[in-house]
Amino acid sequence: MRLLTILSCFLILSVSYSQSPKLKLNLDETGKTYIKGSVRAMFWARYMDMNPGTTVNGELTDNGVDFSIRRIRINLKAQLTPKLFVYGLFGGNNVNIATEKEWRFGVLDLNAEYTFAPEFAIGIGKNAWEGLSRNLVRNSGTLMAVDAPLYSLLSVNKNDDVGRGFGIWAKGQIGKFDYVLSLKKPVKYGVVAQEGITDYALNNPRMRSSAYVKYEVLENESNQTAYSGGNSTYLGKKRLLNIGIGALYEPKMMSRLENGEEQLYDFKNWAAEIFYDTPLNIEKATALTFYLGYYDTNFGKDYVRNVGANDYTDGGTSFNGSGNDYPMNGTGNTWFLQFGYLLGKNMLGSTSYRGQLQPNIAIQHSNFDALADPVTVYDAGINWYFNGHSSKLSLGYQSRPIFEEQSSGIISKKSRKGQVVLQYQVIIN
Repeated sequence: MRLLTILSCFLILSVSYSQSPKLKLNLDETGKTYIKGSVRAMFWARYMDMNPGTTVNGELTDNGVDFSIRRIRINLKAQLTPKLFVYGLFGGNNVNIATEKEWRFGVLDLNAEYTFAPEFAIGIGKNAWEGLSRNLVRNSGTLMAVDAPLYSLLSVNKNDDVGRGFGIWAKGQIGKFDYVLSLKKPVKYGVVAQEGITDYALNNPRMRSSAYVKYEVLENESNQTAYSGGNSTYLGKKRLLNIGIGALYEPKMMSRLENGEEQLYDFKNWAAEIFYDTPLNIEKATALTFYLGYYDTNFGKDYVRNVGANDYTDGGTSFNGSGNDYPMNGTGNTWFLQFGYLLGKNMLGSTSYRGQLQPNIAIQHSNFDALADPVTVYDAGINWYFNGHSSKLSLGYQSRPIFEEQSSGIISKKSRKGQVVLQYQVIIN
């Protein structure tokens, strides 16, 4: 079944490519109805300082070098009529030394949307539409940093599927306002309640509702798909200043035992953010990208979750867990700052065009109730664009805190570890 899905997608893309220089097949003479595809892959080479006590196949490991495919995506868009739009996204994440033999290629998104007017459209299916923040729904193909800000994927792979789920949504643009309302049925998931430990409740999952609205001061962003915006850098192609606010709510999502009695907690979140992306010098093609967001998240009493991107390791002895895990999200609040500057075309040689460089930084600063110290994660990197996001080489360094649980029960920060990632991204569209 998996092989059939892959072959079907590639067949459709091949037919499209034979009809056009791009992977697009027009369904009418005007090009207003069409089927369009793209293929994307992100390749990693990484050096990682492991968390204390990390093992790989039971062997204690302090550091390691690995190679992997961080993401694979096959994207299909079909504007079947001027009003009816169908979207499909297929692929998966983290093809590494732990998952290489059993990696799953799956349906990430498959949905249909009907547009009544630019101000109102409604859709249904498996989707990534959700409120709260532009970082909760991101286009991983236009990221500025080596990787996405994963703190915003609040329940990833717990009661959702890589941040996606089945549901309905409404969206639209009213002048300078852009909004989305989403209702989803979470994945059936939960664990047996434990004394003093907050985790996902083992019950019938309640509906998850969310809403997001942004005011677009300058140009408007596309809202054709859930991934049109996200944590993107437009490389000077647009002039944007967006101010957004959102909220997300799911009743009775979490639970714990208190003196043998189960306590249920609602999942309650809100966020506010500002995003600025603009060209600076048209002739030199320089540009600036800036993001600042505040997130207030509530999973219930003292919840915190350790997550590590593309981790292939086993156990660890610190509170963080193994590999490159760290307290990614939990009950508390998070500030996230990101900044990048696209250097001019002549920086790599004035006689011929050799691409552009974009240094960038990001800081996550979280205060979680369960931890005595804040979680501050630093990312610094540089992108080398050979052909925009379609062909780029990125180098990034991340510094993360290591937490230890003391005999008194206090969880505090003790040291820091880091990792270096060299990434190449290619997009065929």
